[in-house]
Amino acid sequence: MQIAAIARERRHTLLFLDEIRPFAPVHLDTEVDMSEVLAHRAAQSDGHPLSVVTYVLHAAARVLAAHPEANAAIRGHLRPRVARFGEVSGKIALDKEIGGRRVVVSAVLPDLHKAGLAEIQRRVTQLRDGDPEAMPEFASTLLLHRLPGPVARGLYRLAVRPLVRHPRFFGTFAVSSLGHRAVDGFHSVGGTTVTFGVGRIVDRPVVRDGAVGSAPVMRLNLTFDHRVIDGAEAADILTEVKELLESHPDGEAR
Repeated sequence: MQIAAIARERRHTLLFLDEIRPFAPVHLDTEVDMSEVLAHRAAQSDGHPLSVVTYVLHAAARVLAAHPEANAAIRGHLRPRVARFGEVSGKIALDKEIGGRRVVVSAVLPDLHKAGLAEIQRRVTQLRDGDPEAMPEFASTLLLHRLPGPVARGLYRLAVRPLVRHPRFFGTFAVSSLGHRAVDGFHSVGGTTVTFGVGRIVDRPVVRDGAVGSAPVMRLNLTFDHRVIDGAEAADILTEVKELLESHPDGEAR
């Protein structure tokens, strides 16, 4: 048996997990017929393919804008306070390599409720393809790796705990995807009141007009913080995101 210190490159993950301990998670899930999303993506001719994560970010931002009670954060135990945010900012998890070690990092995309699909994809592509050791979006994460452990912990708490700073560091909702692998669904806590987990798209049997056929189906999971909202509102949010993806993924009513 070998015992070693935890790699500095994973320090930000440990600090994050420690910070979200008060979270009271409840999990929901649904299946989304992705036929409309795939058709819309195939029809794009600008040479910049849209990712499934981009469609989910786009739909979720619009739904969260209509649910201000969920576009919020809570802090405190004895005297809890809730902050409801005017902006809708999405946090995404990214699989990166830092210091030769594979780690997960996150980045926040602000004001997604005002952004179209092309703009969201541009931001996602920049974050996905960029070098985290050279990008300003990850400078604070790299600083945590370099600092002594107690100093890093203190600075992290100073940065994330004030509610007024919450959208900048945590976003107001989060999206995490493992759909590039053989993962049907999973639940994740992104540090936000609402976190979406995105699975793979697989052809599955569906019933339409009484006949059995097949359709590309994606499992969409939602984890919500029960301290902030209740299950009925979380169910509304998940249902509305599903309906947007299935009916008009471009955000335009038909």
